[in-house]
Amino acid sequence: MAAFEAGAELEAGTTAAPSRRRRGLGIVFWLAVAWLGLIFGLAALANLLPLEDPTRMNLLARRALPSLAHLLGTDSFGRDLLSRLIFGARNSLTIGLIAPLAGLCVGGSLGLVAGYFRGRFEVITVGATDVLLAFPPLILALAVTAYLGQSVVNLTAILGLLTVPPATRVARAATLAVAQREFVVAARALGAGHRRILARALLPNVMTPLAVLFLLAVAVIIVAEGALSFLGLGVPAPAPSWGTMIAEGSTSLDIAPQIAFIPAAAMFLTVLAFNLLGDTLRALTDPRRAAP
Repeated sequence: MAAFEAGAELEAGTTAAPSRRRRGLGIVFWLAVAWLGLIFGLAALANLLPLEDPTRMNLLARRALPSLAHLLGTDSFGRDLLSRLIFGARNSLTIGLIAPLAGLCVGGSLGLVAGYFRGRFEVITVGATDVLLAFPPLILALAVTAYLGQSVVNLTAILGLLTVPPATRVARAATLAVAQREFVVAARALGAGHRRILARALLPNVMTPLAVLFLLAVAVIIVAEGALSFLGLGVPAPAPSWGTMIAEGSTSLDIAPQIAFIPAAAMFLTVLAFNLLGDTLRALTDPRRAAP
């Protein structure tokens, strides 16, 4: 009976903890989720929506105010701002998701292997990571993009490269924290190979901190893409992106500030939403939070 009651208390505790966490997420978290759902939905369905061609110019309707014909107005070339905002979201989010995902795959693998095998490979990996971290990220991105030329592929590659060092450090630290735990030692004693230990024992423990890093990295990459586009080294014209729209609107701040403020507000809210999701996931997976 005592064992049954203890088991019931344990089950109640495990079911109550998630419910407390769900209640503790708050309305701000769900607003962030709703905003990201809206942005991703509009970007995915952009071709199916009744939108104008984002590159079609109409010089007779330059800097038009919001109206039924143009819900958000037009830019300095008479292009529809709503259409450019949604199609620009597709480009900005594509780069913002693919670049950190590729960087985390490479850096996470390097950090996992380095933290498990240690030795010379760890020394080389940590040294290469320190070298990359020594370069100012934006300056490095500017130099490489200017040398390779403007394209979405080049921009995604260089921004993904900038994600490799922090991913390597996070994965290595997480691996070192569990590499000598009992379940890893037991798996090794039972004859499990390195590949099985890495995939079954260590990788699940590394995935959570990497997932948190991914959400935060997406926010950083979106800002970095916007900065490069603002400097003229981002998504090549006439394709829209939020950074390109802000750069184009900066020349008309005194006449039509909404041209720059609308994409800037969309970028701000998206970056804020990703940061909120990352901070929430980090808080939910922090073992110190679950401690009594």
